[in-house]
Amino acid sequence: MEIESNFIKTIMEEDLASGKVEEIVTRFPPEPNAYLHIGHARAIITNFELAKQFGGRTNLRFDDTNPVKEDSSFVEAIKEDIQWLGYEPANIFFGSDYFEITYDYAIKLIKKNLAYVCDLSQEEMRDYRGTLTEPGKDSPYRNRTVEENLQLFEEMKAGKFGDGEKTLRAKIDMSHPNMNMRDPVLYRIIHIYHHNTGDKWCIYPMYDFAHPLQDAIEGVTHSLCSLEYDDHRILYDWVVEKCETPHVPHQYEFGRLNITNTIMSKRYLKQLVDKNLVRGYDDPRMPTLTGLRRRGYTKDAIKDFVLGTGLSRINSTVSSEMLENSVRNDLNYKVKRVNAVLEPLKVVITNYPEDQVEWLDAPYNKDNEAMGNRKVAFGRNLFIEREDFVEEKPNKKWKRLALGIEVRLMYAYFITCNEVKYDDFGNIVELQCTYDPKTKSGSGFDERKPNGTIHFVEATTSKRATFNLFEPLMIDSDSKRDLEDRLNPNSWSELEGFVEKAIEDTHPLERFQFIRKGYFSTDYDSSSEGLVFNRICELKSSFK
Repeated sequence: MEIESNFIKTIMEEDLASGKVEEIVTRFPPEPNAYLHIGHARAIITNFELAKQFGGRTNLRFDDTNPVKEDSSFVEAIKEDIQWLGYEPANIFFGSDYFEITYDYAIKLIKKNLAYVCDLSQEEMRDYRGTLTEPGKDSPYRNRTVEENLQLFEEMKAGKFGDGEKTLRAKIDMSHPNMNMRDPVLYRIIHIYHHNTGDKWCIYPMYDFAHPLQDAIEGVTHSLCSLEYDDHRILYDWVVEKCETPHVPHQYEFGRLNITNTIMSKRYLKQLVDKNLVRGYDDPRMPTLTGLRRRGYTKDAIKDFVLGTGLSRINSTVSSEMLENSVRNDLNYKVKRVNAVLEPLKVVITNYPEDQVEWLDAPYNKDNEAMGNRKVAFGRNLFIEREDFVEEKPNKKWKRLALGIEVRLMYAYFITCNEVKYDDFGNIVELQCTYDPKTKSGSGFDERKPNGTIHFVEATTSKRATFNLFEPLMIDSDSKRDLEDRLNPNSWSELEGFVEKAIEDTHPLERFQFIRKGYFSTDYDSSSEGLVFNRICELKSSFK
């Protein structure tokens, strides 16, 4: 699926046609402080697909300029997610690779009297900054000489000052209408171990300073980011111009994509994990790519979803059902369709011989003959879905089993329920039925029509399984309420049932359509001793 026309694609076409650029170069610059989620997938797919369509390239660059929250484990997880989505970066860089050259550019700005060392604290800087309607005030340290600033900045690098004691700020305009241009901080002091550079540095560049320089160094032509950075573009351009970089990149912003009933904040996702409200970042309810992968979502489904939402300069929200529809469309013709009973009710075929099991032919997917056939067991003892039986047929629309009613067992025979057995509490525990051997599937029998068709598994050959069923993790998008109050208490439920023998050797992340019950994926915790399946989605949306 190719990216449809959008304003960024049009810009790229025009830039190539005019000779403004010779090659499209994009980048994906995640900060290695969290796991990627579905929102990041949009940025990944947009960058890689646009560059690919024009024969260009995309770099992966880790924005590791803030060592406080960064960790090498996130680096590896991000690489794995990008690879899983099917993309291979042209290069893998780290922002920390450029610490030396970024420092040199800072020295250049100081020598041009465009940067100065400031002693104001964060609180004081906030007070001096002014408001949207009032200009800020110059820092009392703004007029330090070039020589003094060079010496102080060198001492900052040498570790002579504590965290937050001094910063390096750009000298622009404290009355500028754009607050980002009121002498923004370029460097701050942080004495902490860095995952990539160790203890070599104790001063770290701010994102707004490092990012445009990194784009320039790498030859990025189109630096794509979300709309929240729109007000930062003027600073991006200022840094590139004043540092006189040999290559001039350009920043382009597009609207963020929100999904209903979906948490799209790294901070909130971390909170869920830290408070044990979920079972880790790969919890199948999480919108992280590792969580979606464990649940059974495919890279093609995610790609189809992202490209289907389009790209514009406006923030937008789409229904979570759109993402589910993408995975349904992707899996429909690709996966085996087999029987699973999630809430079993025992059925005894009283006129079928004891200790006998026959194996019936059934296709794995009638819409994809290439998948071939499987053998489905039929015998005296069966399980059907509890919801497929009522004692008395309620109305003409009921097309399942009832007392005295005949139905077809899929790929097997007609059966009729003759008697219902109960436990001491009045619960139905067993159905006594008979079958008609003349009605075997494929026999051409047409003397009468059954009251519908239901699926089943044979009791002695089927395999016990746990089924994890999911609803949206969040049911209230009101950001003013506490996160915990917005969570869905019914987001995870477990059922104990059975699957047919044909899939007893399933492996993690193998996907199936369990007939009439939805699409499922084998969980990492599944084993031959205890099969575990995660429901990816139902056959059609039912969440209210």
